[in-house]
Amino acid sequence: MIEETQLIVELKDPLTQQQAFTTLMSLYKERLYWHVRKMVISHDDADDVLQNTFIKVYRNINNFKAESKIYSWMYRIATNESISFINKRAKQQGIDVNDLQYKMVEKLEADVYFDGDHIQLELQKAIAKLPQKQQLVFNMKYFDNMKYQDISEVLETSVGALKASYHHAVKKIEKFLTNGS
Repeated sequence: MIEETQLIVELKDPLTQQQAFTTLMSLYKERLYWHVRKMVISHDDADDVLQNTFIKVYRNINNFKAESKIYSWMYRIATNESISFINKRAKQQGIDVNDLQYKMVEKLEADVYFDGDHIQLELQKAIAKLPQKQQLVFNMKYFDNMKYQDISEVLETSVGALKASYHHAVKKIEKFLTNGS
């Protein structure tokens, strides 16, 4: 496996950029897809957002200062692209962002790419009820098994605030799953 510093050098060099970008995509495409998919719910929308993410990464790689890991930087771009997508879709439909996300989760049952059971569907509904920041923190910690320090780099939030967000998210999800609302 290529070392990250070498990959960054190759990404910034016009002679090696194409091959390095192909390597970058193969390394992170799947993880980023699932991060985006948890936010936008739909497979097709996740593909669109992921494509936009990689376009932004490609166009902005020369601005990457290596103050964080490249994955954290890409994760931040994917997160921002997902949030922008959701906000734009909610605005187009004239509804609140949380209402849109809940509506998207309800459509999940009919999605041919969703192979989860009833419990997974209920968990998705509970997550959709959370404020956006808590959704992000919960998904990154619970599903992606990210360390608080890594989440802190992506969301540019203190570890203490992230721990509090995660705790509140878990409590709200538990309440939703027990009470059904």
